[in-house]
Amino acid sequence: MPAFFRSRAGRQCVSVVVFGVTLWILGTVLHFDDRLVSFMTSFGEYGADKLVLALGIAGAMSFIYSVLRIADLRKEMELRATEQAKADWTATHDHLTKLPNRYAFERKILSRPVRSGEAEIEEWDDNVTIFSVDLDGFKKVNDLVGHKGGDVLLVEVARRICALGNADCVYRFGGDEFIIVAFSLTAEREERFAKLLIQAVTRPIHIDGFAVEVGASVGYDRWLEGSEPLEDAAHRADLAMYEAKSRGPNHYLVFEASMQDKVTERASLESRLRAAIADKAIMAFYQPLIDLKTGQLCGFEALARWVGEDGINIPPPVFIDIAEETGMITALFEDLLAQACGDALTWPVHVTLSFNVSPVQMEDRLLASRILKVLSASRLPPHRLEIEITENALIQDPAIAAIILEELHMAGIQIALDDFGTGYSSLAQLARYRFDKIKIDKSFIATYCDDERQEKIVRAMLGLSRSLNIKTTAEGVEEHGQLAFLLQLGCDIGQGYLFGKAMPAAEVSIFIRDRNANLASTA
Repeated sequence: MPAFFRSRAGRQCVSVVVFGVTLWILGTVLHFDDRLVSFMTSFGEYGADKLVLALGIAGAMSFIYSVLRIADLRKEMELRATEQAKADWTATHDHLTKLPNRYAFERKILSRPVRSGEAEIEEWDDNVTIFSVDLDGFKKVNDLVGHKGGDVLLVEVARRICALGNADCVYRFGGDEFIIVAFSLTAEREERFAKLLIQAVTRPIHIDGFAVEVGASVGYDRWLEGSEPLEDAAHRADLAMYEAKSRGPNHYLVFEASMQDKVTERASLESRLRAAIADKAIMAFYQPLIDLKTGQLCGFEALARWVGEDGINIPPPVFIDIAEETGMITALFEDLLAQACGDALTWPVHVTLSFNVSPVQMEDRLLASRILKVLSASRLPPHRLEIEITENALIQDPAIAAIILEELHMAGIQIALDDFGTGYSSLAQLARYRFDKIKIDKSFIATYCDDERQEKIVRAMLGLSRSLNIKTTAEGVEEHGQLAFLLQLGCDIGQGYLFGKAMPAAEVSIFIRDRNANLASTA
């Protein structure tokens, strides 16, 4: 039954029409009109004719009103349906690219699929392939041309993707992620389509006079029709896309079972990491820093170490990466810094503590206050703490980084530029920020003997640091030949296996005692 007739106004109009039809039937079948004329003749002197005339006019007006009301209500219902359709379109489409969104995709998979321009079909083809596309380097475009320029890029990327196939089967899942549903593709055509997606997305786009480019990571998998929901295939395509993204920009991969195993393992590791942070099971180990000019111990660098309940060491890059992505890095950082500051109080007063800050933390405006809070609680003098920051950490938000470094310097904390030469625009960082020390990355120290260019780079780094009156630390010193080379060039501090590996806090006092004894015996 139409919605109009279910409404109250509709029922009223229907009642009036039924009443009029009833009167017509009475007049036709029972000759009610003859009796009415007789009644008017008999009681005319009492105004019966006027009464009947009034009733007739009232009935006619009611009938006309009903017809007009029905027309108005039908128009109102049509307008309401139009507005509802507009609201539904808004809810199921991305306002920028005008593509269907995630909600539209979820609704699509719950209903019988329809191909644009074709009659409704009971189910999709046996080989329905889901492609997941994520842009690489989109943030850099936003930094270059602003958010409006980024919007222009997204619109153009959406247009290019739609040009490869049916626009009704392209979805924007938010941000810079797109989903494409493709039909009737063989394995070879799936791979070719993935390549075409990357080619289409990565072509230069001109925005406000700039030719900007983004990369694309593509993952895809085929829907096992009839045996699983479509969103399961979309999930697998996502996993393949993230695996492709981890291999660098402009890669494409088809889903493999090992990708799901990797995600499951990572989820398990994330849960274990959360518990380890809560139980303070991740410990600070310390690697010595040696003054190359005197041979004396001048500091220790704190390094995070985690041994699982099964006795297996989890590599720091693995669990620190998870901590950064899940937001656990702040709790881990504060806990390890508190451990290290407490341990440093037991060292000789001239021995400093060097501690690393991750790039993610450099976006935290409260980082300096967090560090000072830990220092205050541990009572370690600020001048005994050295914070190490990588070059890549400085480019995320240079303005915030400048504020944090200035606050740390004002508190008396030393700042070291870590992994110098491997990050982004090293000289620019030296010009913009003030550092107390430069740490030459171990990759240069390991290869300078075999590569003349690497040797010249190390010489240039040391010469630059002397001209800027900044101390230098060479990482990865493992051989006496490397030590002799660094001494010849005037490097200030050495760090590496030649002097000692990272050790737990209980072994630090033994190392200090033995180091002092060795220096005394050679004096």
